[in-house]
Amino acid sequence: MKLLALPLLAVGCALLLGAPGVLGCGPGRVVGRRRRPPKLTPLSYKQFSPNVPEKTLGASGRYEGKIARNSERFKELTPNYNPDIIFKDEENTGADRIMTQRCKDRLNSLAISVMNQWPGVKLRVTEGWDEDGHHSEESLHYEGRAVDITTSDRDRNKYGMLARLAVEAGFDWVYYESKAHIHCSVKSEHSAAAKTGGCFPATALAMLESGQKIPIPELRPGDRVLSMDGEGRRTYSNFLTFLDKDSSAVKDFYVVETQDPPRQLAITAAHLLFVADNFTVPLTDFSAVFASHVKPGQYILSEGVLGLQPAKVVSVTTRTDIGAYAPLTSHGTLLVDNIVVSCFAVVQKHHLAQLAFWPLRLYYGVGRLETHTEGIHWYSEVLYQLSKIFLAKEEFHPLGMPLTRS
Repeated sequence: MKLLALPLLAVGCALLLGAPGVLGCGPGRVVGRRRRPPKLTPLSYKQFSPNVPEKTLGASGRYEGKIARNSERFKELTPNYNPDIIFKDEENTGADRIMTQRCKDRLNSLAISVMNQWPGVKLRVTEGWDEDGHHSEESLHYEGRAVDITTSDRDRNKYGMLARLAVEAGFDWVYYESKAHIHCSVKSEHSAAAKTGGCFPATALAMLESGQKIPIPELRPGDRVLSMDGEGRRTYSNFLTFLDKDSSAVKDFYVVETQDPPRQLAITAAHLLFVADNFTVPLTDFSAVFASHVKPGQYILSEGVLGLQPAKVVSVTTRTDIGAYAPLTSHGTLLVDNIVVSCFAVVQKHHLAQLAFWPLRLYYGVGRLETHTEGIHWYSEVLYQLSKIFLAKEEFHPLGMPLTRS
């Protein structure tokens, strides 16, 4: 970390209290190029990680209520048809395949780790979403946020290492609960701490001031890219750095498709888009919301013939793609595939995130041009680590807003 940036970081840390946890693609990843530990240590029987109760802010967070098939919240769950995972499904209802997107992402990542660790062995899920009341009161299985897992060969000698692999895969709480299985759970999709940041795939395009469209991974400090200013007008903003950059990541993206004009944007669930329910709303009144909350029939901002204009969302689907890039511009916005997006994620307050990153924008704005390598930017990582300390000590946001709701 550069000494000249330390005073600016102190300012950003103070602003962090207004926007905790603002990150790029994945909280908890190391700064710079990721390194796999030379040797992973298996969890011991009855050990859990992190070493706090499951339903605390430092782990998977509070129970939010049972989800039934006929409830409004059921649409928040998604089936997992990964062929590299064996689902026990003893109820023969497919319930074990149903889970939150965050749980699905972690499970799919773990499935790869299992096959790499033990060739010929697959991950096996014995319990997933529970709709029949078979678990204890306020179990996260009722919300699709928990799974019980084994290996396909049911070799119990592997379970300690399986638990460690689950920790490495990003589950928010892992418990070597029983000799017969490992219990894993994740944070709520609604929790600010659950959001895994915001990124775009390697194929996403930005427009330079010259009119040339280039893939986002090719952006370099000093490039001026098409963006939106605070008055809802087109402008060109300096690209400063990547808040996160992971060329090898395989991630699930929401694909937002519009008509009039026809556009298509791939974006991670927690990234911010500017949305309105009515196309007559002034552009400055479009609200920043998580991409996962965008619905068909709403309007987002798009590049049009005469400038920025509302475009009606006709579908929101998901797809898996390679690469994850979170660019930062001076204005805190840019157009990706001709759609206006925020540079920020995690906290559904674009202006607070812009404020929290003011010191970093200032740092790069005085002529410091650096090429950011793989991983989370050091500034984002420090903000995240400080927010973890704060969240571990406080139940509520200092402005009076519950931290477990976004």
